[in-house]
Amino acid sequence: MGITNPTIKDISNAVIAIRQSKLPDPKVIGNAGSFFKNPEIPLSHFENLQSQFPDVVGYKTHDNFMKVAAGWLIEKSGWKGKRVGNTGMHEKQALVLVNHGNATGNELIEHAKRVQSSVIEKFNIELEMEVNIIWSM
Repeated sequence: MGITNPTIKDISNAVIAIRQSKLPDPKVIGNAGSFFKNPEIPLSHFENLQSQFPDVVGYKTHDNFMKVAAGWLIEKSGWKGKRVGNTGMHEKQALVLVNHGNATGNELIEHAKRVQSSVIEKFNIELEMEVNIIWSM
């Protein structure tokens, strides 16, 4: 932004601008925000993954473990911007599950399960949902 001595307000505005450029506006499209947690895997699994996919995004958490970017896994599994019925993953941020219309809660969960299955199949990594699911009877 060309600011040499940023104030707290400048930093806040920069963070807001970055988020707005990547995340959907809930007034425009319904979404559940970041839907999956970044999985933690053994370093050996990460190194194997890195040998196949040099652009894998991850960082060390503690001895012999790495966190892998769930958004990267979802994107590389072909889900970024993909729509199935009224559900899908956002076109600019693969981690965000969106409702393109009148999707039910069950449809959203089924979509999330499809994403999880494809990530397991491609990378042998299980994605855990970050959201809280509340079922009503």
